[in-house]
Amino acid sequence: MDLGFGLPNGGPLATPETIAQLARRGEELGFSIFAVSDHIIFPADINSRYPYSPDGSYSNPQNEGGAVLEPLALLGFLANATRTAKLLTSVLVVPYRHPVLAAKLLSTVDVLSNGRVIAGIGTGWMAEEFPPVGAPPFEARGTVTDEYIAVYRELWSSAKPNYRGKHIEVGGILFEPKPVQKGGIPIWVGGESAPAMRRAARLGDAWYPIGCNPRHPLDTLERFTAGVTTVRQFAEQAKRDPASLKITYWSVVPGEGKPVMIDGSRMLFTGGAEPVIADIEAFRRLGVTALLFNFYRGDLQKTLNAMSWFASEVLPKVKR
Repeated sequence: MDLGFGLPNGGPLATPETIAQLARRGEELGFSIFAVSDHIIFPADINSRYPYSPDGSYSNPQNEGGAVLEPLALLGFLANATRTAKLLTSVLVVPYRHPVLAAKLLSTVDVLSNGRVIAGIGTGWMAEEFPPVGAPPFEARGTVTDEYIAVYRELWSSAKPNYRGKHIEVGGILFEPKPVQKGGIPIWVGGESAPAMRRAARLGDAWYPIGCNPRHPLDTLERFTAGVTTVRQFAEQAKRDPASLKITYWSVVPGEGKPVMIDGSRMLFTGGAEPVIADIEAFRRLGVTALLFNFYRGDLQKTLNAMSWFASEVLPKVKR
């Protein structure tokens, strides 16, 4: 099982020196996967509902100061700053980039990293961000994402790529380099709603949910187990072996505090080291292959301390 965390590509810690320090220290501590999120711009006014907060509000990292770094460029930087860790987009908003360009960037970083890239993908939630980046209409983001994923796979695998869809046509081109990874770069489909889970079952190498979506919560072991059952049923409906769909997960901030209780059940990865270890083992039994955590504390030393706590109190006691 891969265990890792998100790196800050927005806000005051999003500097080359700090990102490299966190990534290198993460590898030293034994983490095996790092993630970066995706925003190209931030509208001055955001009215879209953020899926992962109780009231739908969103905390713009640019309000904290500092830049917001483009994730695929940042993965190229991380390919050089790290040696063994997998590099994950968490998640790449597929409609924001022409699929030929996105496939090229991902494939290039896969070559530069010697096969360590994972494309975590999503359809996007911030409607106001779509027009400024030249994306297709927000309302079409689901079908656009499906087609762009198909284009990625065609470009990564075919000597003579050819694709005809409603939103995109590709043909008469040569595409190199192909990814280092045989079969192409793994695609982890993010999202917790039924359409997202069906997309993962049809098109993904893995399902990659976040636990704290208040409309589709997966924040207790019972809820997550039910979600795993559902996505595997969707895989069967898609005429696919459910075992071929990997299960991954993005968690809350793991900490040393008291357990957080939800409807009589403990919130996953809360309550200190022993409950966190128990949750990891429960996830292993469910077939989860990767877990990512949020150690960001807004301050470099506090973030490093959170990483070190997890590495000393949890990592030595779980199977990898």
